[in-house]
Amino acid sequence: MIRGLYTAVTGLITGEAKQGIVTNNLANSSTTGFKSENISIKKFDDVLIQNYDKIVNGKNTRNTIGSLSMGSKIDDLNTYFTQGVIQTTDKPTDFAIEGRGFFTVQRNDGIATKNYYTRSGDFHVDGQGYLVTDSGDKVLCKNKATNAVEPLNVSDGKLQADKNGNISVNGESIYKLNTVDFADYKTLKKVGDNLFEATNPIQNQNITVRQNALEKSNVNVTNEMVNMMTIMRNFESNQKVIQAIDETLGKAVNEVGTVR
Repeated sequence: MIRGLYTAVTGLITGEAKQGIVTNNLANSSTTGFKSENISIKKFDDVLIQNYDKIVNGKNTRNTIGSLSMGSKIDDLNTYFTQGVIQTTDKPTDFAIEGRGFFTVQRNDGIATKNYYTRSGDFHVDGQGYLVTDSGDKVLCKNKATNAVEPLNVSDGKLQADKNGNISVNGESIYKLNTVDFADYKTLKKVGDNLFEATNPIQNQNITVRQNALEKSNVNVTNEMVNMMTIMRNFESNQKVIQAIDETLGKAVNEVGTVR
């Protein structure tokens, strides 16, 4: 009886986690370049049930009854990197990547400078003339003259880009967007602000960039609403199981246990 209670509770815990993921996906359905998530659920190892009620040659012997599930647990968090719809805009600082690849941005937290990766290309020029994200992270480019990777400073210049990510400022092609790719997207970890953290980026990939365009979120709102309803029904079912077990235990203690 108590084992059933534990199994139902694990269902509530995993259901709550899945509900949090669905809620986050829906909240970011209009976030540029956002990639939807889901969690994988797996069961705990089954427990073998045995007793000694079987009698052989006048002796009680071990008898295998079967196995018992101990409930479910969270296995892994999965991010779906499918392409979002690319929407044309009228801003020259908007960029989108078609297919694989990521923009590289640089963040300085006051202690150290670190590179992150994003699919969100809704950039703008800050007060110092740098091309930055909404969070103020500087967009990195490769300087064609020095071959150094550095923040892109356009000042008041006119910004133009071709499909290969070559950047021209006032008609002079001096930069190339530092777009990178990764051999295994499972190594990427979300760190907030629509950024990913990863190691071993692959440079000099043939990544297609579109200016005056943004990649929309790949969240399917209809599917997420269906998932939310399914999770709610499963959650209610586990609640009813716990309630039924609780009532049965209450009767066992208060009624059966008091009979003399």
